[in-house]
Amino acid sequence: MRNTLVTLSRDGTVISTLTDPALDWRLLSVPPGLHVIDMGQVPVCGGLSHTVFIVDRDGRQRLTDVIAEKDDVRKPIAVFYSSQTGSLIVGMMDSHRMLVFKTQ
Repeated sequence: MRNTLVTLSRDGTVISTLTDPALDWRLLSVPPGLHVIDMGQVPVCGGLSHTVFIVDRDGRQRLTDVIAEKDDVRKPIAVFYSSQTGSLIVGMMDSHRMLVFKTQ
């Protein structure tokens, strides 16, 4: 399923599917990352769309873009949110750099 994020329950049952053009993972050699935040929201790497955005806890809707190509992000494939530091850490394909964004 192209451009689709599938949310599963702990037992593997499909809870929801979200199809969005920003989920552009074609041509990536590895699936991009996501991370569940304490509040249940999920930052998702858009891959070739050069974005990271937040999806609601059920995976049903895109809440907001948090990072875009204009923020020097190219092909994000890994994301982690630290509630201790209030930072979003993004790793990118084809780069040895990681970007850190303060969210608070």
